[in-house]
Amino acid sequence: MDEFFLLNNPYNSLKKVIYKILKKIGIGYLILLCFTQFFYSCLNSKTGQQIIDKKFEGFKLIPQKHEYQVNGRNINYVEVGNDFLPVVVFIHGSPGDWSAWDGFLKDTNLLKKVKLIAVDRAGFGDSDFGNGEKSLKKQALYLQPIVDYYKKKGNKIILIGHSLGGPVICRMAMDYPQLIDRLIIVAGSISPELEPNEKWFRIPFEFMPINVLLPKGIRASNTEILYLKKELELMKPLYKSITQPTIVIQGGKDVLVHPGNADFAKKMIVNASVELVLVPKMNHFVPWSNPELIKNAILKSIL
Repeated sequence: MDEFFLLNNPYNSLKKVIYKILKKIGIGYLILLCFTQFFYSCLNSKTGQQIIDKKFEGFKLIPQKHEYQVNGRNINYVEVGNDFLPVVVFIHGSPGDWSAWDGFLKDTNLLKKVKLIAVDRAGFGDSDFGNGEKSLKKQALYLQPIVDYYKKKGNKIILIGHSLGGPVICRMAMDYPQLIDRLIIVAGSISPELEPNEKWFRIPFEFMPINVLLPKGIRASNTEILYLKKELELMKPLYKSITQPTIVIQGGKDVLVHPGNADFAKKMIVNASVELVLVPKMNHFVPWSNPELIKNAILKSIL
């Protein structure tokens, strides 16, 4: 009788189910860690001026690397083009770095129209690599010196933000409206309601010992994405302060940022014109798959 009870005890069945679930989660973590180690070892390395020179060898205009400090943060960016043209500032997603915009910085036709700047956001590239920033308000603060410098020189300022760069440029427009003239949001994750619930795996990534096993760029990415929903909630009442004409580019096949984010921008930005560029079969990686859409938006924004 005791043996029968032990074999058929419902608690034993429950333990087996829990064990299987934990085993799957553990395997998932292991696969993710191995993938991110490989992916980020390929994606991120220091980009000194010599490396940039070699990457842009053969081009007449070569990006120049710069760094400044704000609130104890080191922020890196590259710039290329004529100082007297309108200034386009590219803000990458998560993870990433300024090199996400390489193709644009090499576009000689575009450089006849605009000066181009690409930034390493806090925690990425050469901007305190691995030390992520959860506050979008602080992320905007870290980038303010760049736009302030060129605005004081009389340049028109156009901000382009891809993915998590989208809410960053919206926050910049909210906090520094006098410095910014136009916004181009590319597959931007700006709606708190449409943010996926990923806390179940992102919270463990914030703590020892898992966080020390993560590549630095993934660690920084995890920090800002974990707190993104809360940060987006804080921004909702501020959208009415955005007065810059805005273009939103969004793909219908985007599995990383819900396509409904474009409608959210149209709904929330009530004191500026909002043009939606919706491509039903386009994915999330617009800067690489459909760069012409961004270039067209830039040309519209300098008119």
